[in-house]
Amino acid sequence: NTLVRDVMTSSVLCVHSTQTSEQCMQLMTGKRLRHLPVVDDGKLLGMISIGDLVKDIISEQKFIIEQLEHYITGGGR
Repeated sequence: NTLVRDVMTSSVLCVHSTQTSEQCMQLMTGKRLRHLPVVDDGKLLGMISIGDLVKDIISEQKFIIEQLEHYITGGGR
């Protein structure tokens, strides 16, 4: 029976709660990570996954596209 401490990652990268989705995505893709702990003042607040970030970034892009479409079609007049 292998113990968790024998297979875990001991040098954990984490992000601060004030970092942006883009910053987290850049770190995750650069370091090939799927999850990151989110900390504030040394306290664990939660975890963020690459799936969470993809959903957020897609949502932001969708909003921008909708705003551009509204502007282009003259809805802003």
